[in-house]
Amino acid sequence: MDLLIQTIKEEGIVLSDSVLKVDSFLNHQINPQLMFEIGKEFANRFKEDGITKIVTIESSGIAPSVMAGLQLGIPVIFARKKKSLTLVNDLLTAKVYSFTKQESNDISVSKKYINENDRVLIIDDFLANGQAAIGLAEIVKQANAEIAGIGIVIEKGFQSGGKLLREQGYRVESLATIHSLNEGKVTFTLDKTEEAVR
Repeated sequence: MDLLIQTIKEEGIVLSDSVLKVDSFLNHQINPQLMFEIGKEFANRFKEDGITKIVTIESSGIAPSVMAGLQLGIPVIFARKKKSLTLVNDLLTAKVYSFTKQESNDISVSKKYINENDRVLIIDDFLANGQAAIGLAEIVKQANAEIAGIGIVIEKGFQSGGKLLREQGYRVESLATIHSLNEGKVTFTLDKTEEAVR
């Protein structure tokens, strides 16, 4: 997705060989126009798959998921990381380890929002080691719903998550795949070739 790659080129900040900061458009400040285009791209890729719900995780997965839900005309459910007074009973839960935050969280979704009749698209902002996607998939499976695919805004192709999910049989659609963050440069994987951009 050219617009996303261009935005990463212009605004992404390499913090280390494994961490890319995208706070200016995705993880803190949100670029609504870019999120709209991202949602449209996810909707186009999954429009023939009979998706009935989108499931994501708070908070950075919400913006792209809402835009995809808008395009597909379906609800978006986000798994909560923190317990709340209004989310206490009949929960689907899983444990997720965050690579960026170096911590584990129990994530929860109310059972009333996903059921065995649903075909679910999982969406997340980053794919590194795949733990968030695996946790969300576990929640969907607990509801006996079907997983139609996993949509990722930015995949770190040099980490194990994408391979792990694909080996488990999931269809993974990543809008931008990073080959490397070495030496402060973002290198993308484009049709089996790499392009240095910073």
